Amino acid sequence: MGQGRAGRGTAYAVALLVTALWSSSFVLIKWGLADIPPLYFATLRYALAFAILLAIMAATRGRRKEPLPAGRRRWALLTVAGVAGYTVAQGFQYVGLYYLPAVTTSLILNFTPFFVLLLGASFLDERVSVAQVGALGVAVLGAMVYFSAKASGGGDWFGVLVVASSGAGWAVYVAVVRKIQKSGAMGSLSLTTITMGAGVAGMVVLSAAFGEYAPLSAAGAATVVVLAVANTAFAFLAWNWTLKAIPAYELTVLQDLMLVEIAVFSLVFLGEVITPAMYAGIALVLAGVVLVQLMVRRPGAQKPGF
Repeated sequence: MGQGRAGRGTAYAVALLVTALWSSSFVLIKWGLADIPPLYFATLRYALAFAILLAIMAATRGRRKEPLPAGRRRWALLTVAGVAGYTVAQGFQYVGLYYLPAVTTSLILNFTPFFVLLLGASFLDERVSVAQVGALGVAVLGAMVYFSAKASGGGDWFGVLVVASSGAGWAVYVAVVRKIQKSGAMGSLSLTTITMGAGVAGMVVLSAAFGEYAPLSAAGAATVVVLAVANTAFAFLAWNWTLKAIPAYELTVLQDLMLVEIAVFSLVFLGEVITPAMYAGIALVLAGVVLVQLMVRRPGAQKPGF
């Protein structure tokens, strides 16, 4: 039992580190978008990250015992996860950040738990208590307060629609990856590499279809490398590993902390203003996230089905 709790604590620590890296991505992407078209930018980042993961797979092939996935159904699931989690979720996020401020984009993505909650109940058979739904409601209320305070600064509805689609894509990705991880049939490295490869293929198609291309400056190239190595190859591998220990719904609610992190990063590095009403929204989001974590860890609480 002690080892289980320690493992769960480690998973939470890793998940928090990943949210910090992904929050810093919003700042780096906003900087890079000044010179690089959004879909082309996303394609470069994830193609480089995919190449890194592929090299790691090749280098560790002899030491890994995990087999590659077998059967058309498993490959179909991996393809769906890759297209949803990378082509749609990440590619559309870049487009959204092109039109909207970083904090507004983050705010919209905080509605992703709604999608995950529905998918977790129907697709993963994960039980969610009434109290957890209430805690999620608190977090969403905080997001709404924050969004209403920021609405006057970012009313581009095309950007809002694109970012909402990004959130839906991420929810599908989390649900499918969680289902695969629960089966224990694949390791995190293979799972991350294969899904990212499928997503990159979709990004290449989209980027080519829209004719996006621009020569890279030294600063732009450096931004792509940092995002690919730290914020993608490492972060997605670590995130998929945490899905072995943390239910999809719970882990996605934990992502609400990115709203706070992105607000701080945006204030410091992008000069975006945080009003008292926005601080109130942040406090409500934090309250919802903490309540969900306390309910899961409370003695006698319903254990997740993993």
